[in-house]
Amino acid sequence: GAQAWSGVGSRFAPASRHPELVGAMGNAHALTREEVHSIANFSQRDITRLYNRFRTLDTDGNGQLDPNEILGVAELTENPLVQRVISVFDKDGNGTVSFIEFLLGLAKLTAGTSEEEKLRFAFSIYDVNKDGFISNGDLFRVMKMMVGDNLSENQLQQLVDRQMVTADQDGDGMLSFEEFKDAVKNIGVAEQLSIDLRAY
Repeated sequence: GAQAWSGVGSRFAPASRHPELVGAMGNAHALTREEVHSIANFSQRDITRLYNRFRTLDTDGNGQLDPNEILGVAELTENPLVQRVISVFDKDGNGTVSFIEFLLGLAKLTAGTSEEEKLRFAFSIYDVNKDGFISNGDLFRVMKMMVGDNLSENQLQQLVDRQMVTADQDGDGMLSFEEFKDAVKNIGVAEQLSIDLRAY
């Protein structure tokens, strides 16, 4: 239950002694040192509150959030990029978000997270095929989610082409993380990617 989660932040290693934790965590061995560290930054109170929120969202009680359950969150239903956020949270690519994936995703958006980490999260929203670069096609797909039918395909492609030409410093037709970082440095992307855990 929730009590078992209360110690994850400060005592991550002993999780194997708690079978209910191991089941909810999935494959804990797949976590990197940085991921364990980011989860450890949550207080016991934060983890308990987030676990309770997760369980509330998990309407079928299977320990995984599917897209429909996540879309049931009022704050997210209006966000055109919610499917991309779900995809970024879903580290193992199984189409659902486990509690650990939920924690890892939220850890990238909390107040104490560095601007660099928040920008990496934003970059991954645009890197649709997860190849480490934002291609013209990646940018087109994400922009299409954002503008819907407000622009024609031609207008949208022209906008995407202009953005790519402006940001693609080495002319290889793709944006690296460094090029993305330079392109968005003046628009406050990191500040927009901050959540207040007390709201959960």
